[in-house]
Amino acid sequence: GLAVSVLDLPGARAGLDALVAELAGEGLAVECDVTDAGSVEAAVAAHVARFGGLDVMVANAGVAVTAPLVETTAAQWQTTLAVNLTGVFHCYAAAARQLVAQGRGGRIIGAGSVAAHRGGKWQSAYSATKFAVRGMSQSLAQELAEHGITVNVYSPGVVQTPMWDSIDVALAGRNGTPVGSEMQAMLAGIPLGRLEVPADVAGVVSFLASPDSAYVTGQSIVVDGGMWFS
Repeated sequence: GLAVSVLDLPGARAGLDALVAELAGEGLAVECDVTDAGSVEAAVAAHVARFGGLDVMVANAGVAVTAPLVETTAAQWQTTLAVNLTGVFHCYAAAARQLVAQGRGGRIIGAGSVAAHRGGKWQSAYSATKFAVRGMSQSLAQELAEHGITVNVYSPGVVQTPMWDSIDVALAGRNGTPVGSEMQAMLAGIPLGRLEVPADVAGVVSFLASPDSAYVTGQSIVVDGGMWFS
């Protein structure tokens, strides 16, 4: 029931257009680089111009580095910070300004991770950014509460996505195991007994974007099949 703008880098334009086509006219494809504040501001402006306002921002762009801290390069560290943390900051700030100006409340939702609650081996850069997103979200939730705007984080576990495929390849390379085996090995630590799929995460995001979550703010909802208990 929402009009949706989908954002991604210019190289993903074909995927954006295909997704918008599935939204039956209620979607807008916008090229955006979350590391650039001006690009994010322009994306929000494009959405408002098309649909008359903004109600929900989901800041979910992310990258992952799987490497020991001593092997993580300065460039990898900066890229991870730029996308996972500064990118979320830009999305939060642009959305907050628009939502406060409108005066009708709203939802700001950030992408966390189980790695935002428990650091993992070879995940120093990634975990650092995700822990930071939780802290920033808790602070912003307090700042925006008086405006009726909630700020929450969703924290997935091992999801069957291209990002996790790349993590599996990196782990397999370091451990000398077959590609695919590292992800499958994680099943032993998932009480629900299966790997996560995107739809498992989408349901939680939909809840956080809905009226049903009006009294939930400053929280990080872990959706990982039981890998980590808060």
